[in-house]
Amino acid sequence: MKTAYIYKLVIASILFTFFSQSTLAQQGKVTIDQDQKITKLLELKKSLEKDNKLSNGYTIQLYYGELTKANTFIKKYRGLYGTWPASIEYETPNYKVWVGSFNDRLDADRALIEIQKGFPSAFILKPQNRG
Repeated sequence: MKTAYIYKLVIASILFTFFSQSTLAQQGKVTIDQDQKITKLLELKKSLEKDNKLSNGYTIQLYYGELTKANTFIKKYRGLYGTWPASIEYETPNYKVWVGSFNDRLDADRALIEIQKGFPSAFILKPQNRG
């Protein structure tokens, strides 16, 4: 008698499990209706990030001084590396060569290790105001 009861209980459990899976399944369709300006804004943001204009993070400074040497440094950098964008920033009365736009210090440290192979005096800084 007990065996028949256990047998019925096991079969009922299996049937319950099988049918509960199929009855709980749901299907749906999602339609996203977004303004086309969002795509333009995302492209603009990507462009500004590429040019180092939005970062509140870290950058690497290769040089600080006169414009002719700053141009020499940036040309040398671009010849050796293409991984991180470089720019010349002006702060009266000197020019700075900045490389990269890193969100966190760890990424900047990793890049610095590589960059210091060609520019031993390079160092990390956190700019106050970019752009």
